[in-house]
Amino acid sequence: MQYKNVRFTGVDTTEFYKVLRSRVNSYFRENNISRHANTNMVVKTIFMLTLYLFPFSMLFFVDYSPWLFIALWSITGIGMAGVGLSVMHDANHGAYSKNELVNKIVGKVMVLLGGSDVNWRIQHNVLHHTYTNVADMDEDIKPPSFILRFSPHTKRNKLHRFQFIYAWFFYGLMTMMWSTTKDFQQAVRYKKKGLIQTQKISFSRHLTNLIVSKIVYMSLFLALPILLIDAPWYMSLLGWATMQFICGFILAAIFQPAHVVPSSDYLKPDESGNVDADWAINQLYNTANFAPSDSILTWYIGGLNYQVEHHLFPNICHVHYPKLSKIVRETANEFNLPYHSYNSFLGALLGHSKMLYNLGKFDNAPAIH
Repeated sequence: MQYKNVRFTGVDTTEFYKVLRSRVNSYFRENNISRHANTNMVVKTIFMLTLYLFPFSMLFFVDYSPWLFIALWSITGIGMAGVGLSVMHDANHGAYSKNELVNKIVGKVMVLLGGSDVNWRIQHNVLHHTYTNVADMDEDIKPPSFILRFSPHTKRNKLHRFQFIYAWFFYGLMTMMWSTTKDFQQAVRYKKKGLIQTQKISFSRHLTNLIVSKIVYMSLFLALPILLIDAPWYMSLLGWATMQFICGFILAAIFQPAHVVPSSDYLKPDESGNVDADWAINQLYNTANFAPSDSILTWYIGGLNYQVEHHLFPNICHVHYPKLSKIVRETANEFNLPYHSYNSFLGALLGHSKMLYNLGKFDNAPAIH
């Protein structure tokens, strides 16, 4: 089904989002603060880029030791995830700065992460944020179906019974696939769906940019270590794979417990493309927060433990989410709407694991809470 043909038709509760937006706007106006990045965000940007690039650069200067080598690549992986979660994510949502050029420049850090900012905005901003957990629309719940099942509307097979065990390994391969094959597959698919044009770029230019960016990334992070570091070539390849696995695992561990959990509803469009829900209400029913009191985790993952606030206000910088959460929760309660939140990160991971188990064992998993 084409994304242009799918629309939210719920009208009974649209007043909720009007009231919420008014209250959020009042918060920024009364406190005389910007919705975008502040000084702390700029400091975090510098820190995350340093955490990513400094240990990588040290590989070229320290005496080779297998354990030190893998340790530096591992720290690089942690920094890579930090850049993606805390810097790139805000910029490509247009939330980093009120200046679109700044957002575009900072968003291009995606090239240093091995991915495409254009494809990312299509998958994440256009499809995931608009159609959160909507069957056949949200690609975040459409992994290779023969391996993983994230939606009750996907056919279940016998292998899925064990996905709550093996899914975590495949999560670690996520950014590795981005940096090699996934971007090209997405580009072709998005061209067929007419989605490339939403980014104001031609397919030929997008494909050219993809090829050039992959050459730059692979040259910097794989070819140079193999050619210049006094270490066996296979250790550089192993180190690169370790960095990718750690980054992919962290990203999946943050994003998956936000939507693939027992409380999610997973709406499905009818034959006409109508989704019987209001857009904002769908966000509440299919999104969950976790560990709101863990300030260190909040800082590192770019406030993405406040996924409810992020999905309702993706254009607001994440540094404001903790303050906004009280407004969102109180407004949701007033309208008798859900506000899902796990007290801890571990609780969120367990909730996701339970959902993987339910989806692997039952056809209609969300009915099982």
